[in-house]
Amino acid sequence: MQKLKGLVLNVKNFIFCISVLLTYTATAYCFDIDAPSAVAVDAQTGKILYGINPHTKLPPASTTKLVTVMIALDNLDLEQKVIISKKSAMTPGVTPRLIKGEAYKVRDLVYLALMRSVNAAAVALAEATAGSEANFVKLMNSKVQKIGAKDTRFVNSSGLPGRGQYTTVYDLTKIMSHALEYPLIKEAIHTRVYLIRSLNGKKHFIQNTNQLLWEEDNIIGGKTGYTRTARHCFVSAYKVRGRLVYTAILGDPNREKLWKDTQQLVVKAEDVLTGKEEPMVKLSEEKMSVPVSYKTNKNHIKKIRTDKNKKTTKTDKNKVKKTSKNKRVKNAKNNKSTI
Repeated sequence: MQKLKGLVLNVKNFIFCISVLLTYTATAYCFDIDAPSAVAVDAQTGKILYGINPHTKLPPASTTKLVTVMIALDNLDLEQKVIISKKSAMTPGVTPRLIKGEAYKVRDLVYLALMRSVNAAAVALAEATAGSEANFVKLMNSKVQKIGAKDTRFVNSSGLPGRGQYTTVYDLTKIMSHALEYPLIKEAIHTRVYLIRSLNGKKHFIQNTNQLLWEEDNIIGGKTGYTRTARHCFVSAYKVRGRLVYTAILGDPNREKLWKDTQQLVVKAEDVLTGKEEPMVKLSEEKMSVPVSYKTNKNHIKKIRTDKNKKTTKTDKNKVKKTSKNKRVKNAKNNKSTI
């Protein structure tokens, strides 16, 4: 009988240990974000709920098209006819390919740009608005300055790689905030599939690049982006506990991780909004995390050691600085040939 009690006790202890281990593993996985820059922002207050290098300047890829469409809608009629130019038709990008001489309504070009991320559609909207993409870019940079995206600069309307083109995840949440004020943008980024008809009779059945539209009920919409330089990018809007939350990620290694990291940001945002956790900003370049409090002005900085058993010496610091500098130089050279 005593042996039986002991066996039962051991089984209970085993089950308890397994449950603790599983909980720890799930928690660790839940917030394992690989992207160099990510953020979740409370739309009501503009406060960062969770962030990783939220103000680091990185290539925007096709998240750029949110700004492109905003400016086009400010200046063009939805039923206006736009003829695809040679420059637009030759712009590299995904299918469907737009052919020189074809005509589309502004409305359909908006759907092509936001749902399918067609670069030619973005260039066509730019040319129809300002006469040339170069003139349109001036409007883009003026727009983002006005809405407070001070760390953003564009050199083209599509988001293709270009020297001096950058944004931050925090700026992207500001851009998304203003983009949602446009009913057509809000509709397009929430639409899963759509049928495009050119005025020449050609039909294109397109599907949204945002996979989370099929997986999440509380997502309002989002805009994806990808180039070999920028990697995988995404800015989105969610309803979390009745609150509007913006998330943004730049530089994720692959598309599957992009979706998981976005979902993790939403979970983190919910934990902060419900009081389970405090807001947190991580600065990985300096190996620091900064807890952010809405209630006080205290910003405690906690250093994060990558090796608990090793003390950092001056020599180690110099090695890190030298290595980082060499990496930046190498990356800059590689980016010159990236398309």
